[in-house]
Amino acid sequence: MTTAYAVVIPTLAGDTLADALAALAAARGTKPREIVLVDDRPAPDPDASAHPLDVLGDLRSRTTVLYGGGRGPAAARNLGLRAVASAWVVFLADDVQAGPYWCEQLTRDLEAAAPDTAGVQGVIAVPLPGRRRPTDAERDAVARARARWITADMAYRTDALKQLRGFDERLRHAQREDTDLALRLLGAGWRIRQGRRTSRLTVRPADRWASVRAQCGHADDALMLRLHGAGWWHKAVARRGRIRAHLAVSATGAAACVLAAAGRRRAAALAALGWAAGTAEFAWARIAPGPRTGDEVLTLTVSSALIPPTATWYWLAGLWRHRGAPAWQDVAP
Repeated sequence: MTTAYAVVIPTLAGDTLADALAALAAARGTKPREIVLVDDRPAPDPDASAHPLDVLGDLRSRTTVLYGGGRGPAAARNLGLRAVASAWVVFLADDVQAGPYWCEQLTRDLEAAAPDTAGVQGVIAVPLPGRRRPTDAERDAVARARARWITADMAYRTDALKQLRGFDERLRHAQREDTDLALRLLGAGWRIRQGRRTSRLTVRPADRWASVRAQCGHADDALMLRLHGAGWWHKAVARRGRIRAHLAVSATGAAACVLAAAGRRRAAALAALGWAAGTAEFAWARIAPGPRTGDEVLTLTVSSALIPPTATWYWLAGLWRHRGAPAWQDVAP
């Protein structure tokens, strides 16, 4: 069956998993032949009852639980990929709920795929509050849902992925592994198109330091530079981000400290002023579009001071760690 499909869901077994599985089970249409749930917690509970599989109903018999060992989303998806035998594999995020007609719409998406189409992306909606402006975390969720080739709801031909050896497991954090895979597929002559099936992304509550921890993704950006060249942002139609501004702000902050330690107070004051101006501009760029509540303003102000040096650290560490990585075209299949 050329449209037979499997569903692979990497998860850390969070609160959204049960709703994601329940929505998949409730969706109308031809059900997945296989469901692979990859538990990527570093030390998961081996007891299957720790997973809310009962919500799958009859689909539970088609479900396999694998343990990824906390090696990141790319490795988790590859583990799921190796376990499926269907012609298509659909990657869903554990915070994405399939729409009520998702299975039916997916079948139509796959039937309409031309022989040179390797992937068909779903349409992901993000419910936002209507009576206030979205928070920084909510805006990030919208950007994630709109990102090109995001595997929050992406169907791929299983053979196409296996020919390219799946996701690059050196990309340890979410999103860039999706972009890298898509660029390699396109470079190999495949096409990826937009489908019509719909799903919904749940906005998870974010703690005060979530945006700071997210800067670890800059190490993946450094590897993307090695793999796909300086123009990979344009190829992927992706946001370039603020790494250059973060490098500049971090440099002025470091210079202020060094100059102060050397007793050059005036030069240190000028450097500190540059750091403060850059930090203030970054903070306001994040605060202005939001609800501007006291807690939101405090969170964004503090995190905006911490993000530039954190991003700089991960970017430079990534450049060093991947300094010898060849472009993907130079790697023998």
